[in-house]
Amino acid sequence: MTVPLDVVTDPRHGGRWTSLRQGGREWLWRRESPERDGVAPGDAFVDAGGVEECVPTVRGTPDHGDAWSRAWTREGDAETVRCDRFTLTRRLRATAGGLEAAYTLTAEPGFRFLWAAHALLDLSEAAVVRVRDGAPTRLFPEAAPLLGRPWPADAPWVEGVWPAPLGLRLDRFGPDDGSAVGAVVAGGRCCVHDGTDRLALAVEAEGQPRSVALWRNLGGWPARHPYRSTGVEPMLGRVFDLAEAGPDDAARVPPSGEAHWRLTMTPDCHCPH
Repeated sequence: MTVPLDVVTDPRHGGRWTSLRQGGREWLWRRESPERDGVAPGDAFVDAGGVEECVPTVRGTPDHGDAWSRAWTREGDAETVRCDRFTLTRRLRATAGGLEAAYTLTAEPGFRFLWAAHALLDLSEAAVVRVRDGAPTRLFPEAAPLLGRPWPADAPWVEGVWPAPLGLRLDRFGPDDGSAVGAVVAGGRCCVHDGTDRLALAVEAEGQPRSVALWRNLGGWPARHPYRSTGVEPMLGRVFDLAEAGPDDAARVPPSGEAHWRLTMTPDCHCPH
């Protein structure tokens, strides 16, 4: 029998997912961050763990987007945040195989944005991420010291293929080594294996670029007081910073004024190959 996924969110504090539980397994990593209670739009990001709704950018301005620092409202099965240039609504529901989150972003037609379900997972050193072999994978400048080759001048990213773009193995998180690397893998679908536990994540959005972002922080960030955090983040877009997005690297609101997408999470993995 499939064990269901149970989710808890905190609309008052940025709509953050605070728990994703499968029986006795809590999937979400969290950290104590009492300063999160008093944040306002424009404040520096406060990392509390869980799942953040990062939109309309992940890195850049505002850092981690414009939704995490605002109170959301809940009406029936809908949770909504209103930002200066867009409104985002999500509806979470249990499914026979897991969990579904349906999103609607309302804005002026042509509005470009990135979105990521910035999921920081509580994973062991043995955890493995499965993505389709050969998927195009972008690495960002913090990876430069790990590549054994010069970083191209002024390049916002370099590209290789999964699972070891330019020789850097990314499918295993491993023990802490003082590094922190972000990557974006094309495709929008992945599966996490941790011991006997499985979590499949996928994003579906007609006509939009879909990816999975990875954040492998093995005690390398932040510089002053580093800690370990491991992110597996279904996303719309192909970069972390909207300001660096080329014509095909960001999602776009269609003429209807509404962009729709769906995120699914299930404990039943049909792993990509």
